[in-house]
Amino acid sequence: MNWAYIANHADAFVTAGLLVIRIGLIGIVGSILIGQIIAIFRYFKIPVLTQISSIYIEISRNTPLLIQLFFLYFGLPKVGIKLESGTCAIVGLIFLGASYMAESFRSGYNQIEVSQIEAGRALGMSELSIFAKVTLPQSWQYSFASLGANMIFLIKETSVFSIIALADLTFVAKDLIGMHYNTNEALFMLVISYLIILIPLAVIITIVDSCLKKRAK
Repeated sequence: MNWAYIANHADAFVTAGLLVIRIGLIGIVGSILIGQIIAIFRYFKIPVLTQISSIYIEISRNTPLLIQLFFLYFGLPKVGIKLESGTCAIVGLIFLGASYMAESFRSGYNQIEVSQIEAGRALGMSELSIFAKVTLPQSWQYSFASLGANMIFLIKETSVFSIIALADLTFVAKDLIGMHYNTNEALFMLVISYLIILIPLAVIITIVDSCLKKRAK
């Protein structure tokens, strides 16, 4: 292992890592917001929107992010819509992630005890009020572990962004391998970069999930 080579090119991975973190955070926040909205549509069984949401979830979850990115970056320009690679990456990540987040939220809703909902109705609360004050707050306690797993999944999915000419970690690793043929060093830095990003995220998720479970007891 050429440690001098690693030290000389570490800055390229730092820059790419910051890009991955920025796009990943935007994608995660967008996925949670849209996923929550979709889950609400399905929870209240809103006509038309429920069916559209179900179709979207099936399409999103059953097509690879790679194919979705190809469609956004290479397909849309054919109909006059041209998006920058960074925008494609964010849109693709949200499109994929929101479906997973929606299912996590829906699972959380389903774990709320029916007796609590019935108690709210007995007190004269509306369905919307029951959802806002009973179902929604508690659902985070039940769904956070799944949401956290989705967050990690989305960060790992950023590894395919290089196919749309985005200078992410994989792009930098392939670029260095192509220029200098230091394959071991480039792949080592690639693995370490993702570990530096994902391990702290996993620890934070574990701590928050543990706190939510203790609060629920």
